[in-house]
Amino acid sequence: MRQFLKYVLATIVGLLLFSFIGFLLLIGLSAALSSSSDQKAEVKENSVLKIDLDKPIEERSSENPFNGFGPISTSGDAIGLIELKKALKEAKEDDNIKGIYLHTESPSAGWASVEEVRNALIDFKQSKKFVYAYAETMNEKGYYIASIADKIYLNPAGDLEWNGLDAELSFYKGTLDKLGIKPEIFRVGEFKSAVEPFIREDMSEPNKRQVTSFINSINDHMLVRVAQSRGLRVDSLKRYADKLTIQKPADALRTKLVTNVGYQDELESVIRKQLGVEEKKKINYVSLGKYQSSESTDSKSEGSGSNRIAVIVASGDIHTGKGEENSIGSETIVEEIRKARMDDKVKAIVLRVNSGGGSALASDVMYREVQLARKAKPVIGSMSDYAASGGYYMLMGCDKIVAQPNTITGSIGVFSLLFNTETFFKDKLGVTYDRVKSNENADFPAVTHEMTPFQKQTLQRATERIYNDFTSKAAAGRKLPVDSLRAIAGGRVWTGTQGKAIGLVDQLGGLDDAIKLAAQSAKLKEGDYRLKYQPRKKPFFEQLMSSFGGDEETKIQAQLGELAPYVKYLKKLKTMEGVQMRMPFEMTIR
Repeated sequence: MRQFLKYVLATIVGLLLFSFIGFLLLIGLSAALSSSSDQKAEVKENSVLKIDLDKPIEERSSENPFNGFGPISTSGDAIGLIELKKALKEAKEDDNIKGIYLHTESPSAGWASVEEVRNALIDFKQSKKFVYAYAETMNEKGYYIASIADKIYLNPAGDLEWNGLDAELSFYKGTLDKLGIKPEIFRVGEFKSAVEPFIREDMSEPNKRQVTSFINSINDHMLVRVAQSRGLRVDSLKRYADKLTIQKPADALRTKLVTNVGYQDELESVIRKQLGVEEKKKINYVSLGKYQSSESTDSKSEGSGSNRIAVIVASGDIHTGKGEENSIGSETIVEEIRKARMDDKVKAIVLRVNSGGGSALASDVMYREVQLARKAKPVIGSMSDYAASGGYYMLMGCDKIVAQPNTITGSIGVFSLLFNTETFFKDKLGVTYDRVKSNENADFPAVTHEMTPFQKQTLQRATERIYNDFTSKAAAGRKLPVDSLRAIAGGRVWTGTQGKAIGLVDQLGGLDDAIKLAAQSAKLKEGDYRLKYQPRKKPFFEQLMSSFGGDEETKIQAQLGELAPYVKYLKKLKTMEGVQMRMPFEMTIR
């Protein structure tokens, strides 16, 4: 026994010692990587900025601190939209950068983010530097970005998808029926379709109408912009999609969607001639990541002086409490807005929102803080891919709202959701429940048995009360009669273009336009202010530690593949009980 205890004690000591040494090595590696990140990369003369957009594009970068360090590096790091646009602005003025080599086949981004990237590339082209694109395959999003390029090369064995946009929704009524789980739904608005996946097997007619409307709005905007860039006719582009004209690369060349059918080495020969580089010599490519760490992308691009414009970035589902990298916690955003409001150096606030909604309570808490900030200084709302339902609630108290033409917004509606699990527990697991009560409705609301008609009516009235509050505040913020606001509410989803036409949006444009509007409202001239992005990005060591745990969604994706979206959706159900302000968020536009 003593011998056994001795081995156990030795094992424990060894593990503790190993952990301590590992922790010291981790700190050392962290310091080394931090030191290396402080050393700016050098951009050589006659360089080409190489941008690979076949990655997730998020509001701000979430770079893996181990990226580029052997087997623990990853290639799946998200591209920060804000950082990408800043790099393009710097490259436009950088004499060492002669042009851009663009790789954009199938970007993982919303249409408004794609619009911002495309507009930033158009701005870069004002420098008279070249933008060349190459792809083996391209979908519509990838082509929409590439369509601004001077030359578009498509691989001879490749493919260009040109068949229009498609929106696909998932429905789970059959799953709930099989499990014996009964959803209890309370909603306001003909178009509040976020609950349809639980009670239907297909889209309702009102939902089909609204999805058809905004899908066509996004598609029409894309066709007009592509036609302008390529010197084509919109009706021709529509006909190519309807008739599936683009069957092979030669078809894309014949219809002038691309400029060349050729291999990567052929495009590189063209780039060498453009640069005056001999055929046998390498092209000085500089990757986006390397360029962002170079001297040319320092903080000087954010302006000078003591005046600041706070850009508060809020992205993800809305919930109470602290927010994470890809979620909006009301406590976190309220704190950031309050800091900007109390900071005398901050002359204006831009609230950048990318969210399809979430908790009604959390949305209202953040709305209140926007109202307080608005009394102290200008507050401008900027919509990204989505600013719908609870996401719109956050912004409707701003002085002005700016959205991209293809932003998804509106969805001004409310629903409450509970799941009656009595049959599931009884028939599937053999679990039953019984109860005693001090009062008639002490068990309200209930999830382990059927609620009474009175209890259901109470929940419906509560949902309607919150809807009335939502629409009243939205009408006041937009300076519209309540009846007029409710006529365009009802949970209906609109694009930014449609939203501007009906008064939900003030101006079409991106984040830069919102910042300019904030500066004008604060009577600041360009160059007289700096941008202050909030919340702060995680320090390097925090990124380092979190990278070991890995992103939970990434793990689910890696383990389950095509089944991953359904598992992630079911995980979201845990956060959806109670009163919600959400759009039909499980929708893929492709």
